Amino acid sequence: MPSRTRPSINKRNREQARRERREVKTTRRSDRATEKRERSTVDGEDPDLVGIVAGPQPTPDEPTNDQNDEKK
Repeated sequence: MPSRTRPSINKRNREQARRERREVKTTRRSDRATEKRERSTVDGEDPDLVGIVAGPQPTPDEPTNDQNDEKK
């Protein structure tokens, strides 16, 4: 009778696939971290926050002051 070696081969394949996915994730994370570090900041401002005004934000339904001025 032949021995059952199939489960161990399948396990090896799963482990190898898991290892490869982990390596891909690690490289993606390191690339993203490098990209973040290299991103230039303008006058010490965070590029994600440029243009955001503190305080309550207008709702999309409300006309802005620019639209009110044009109506007058």
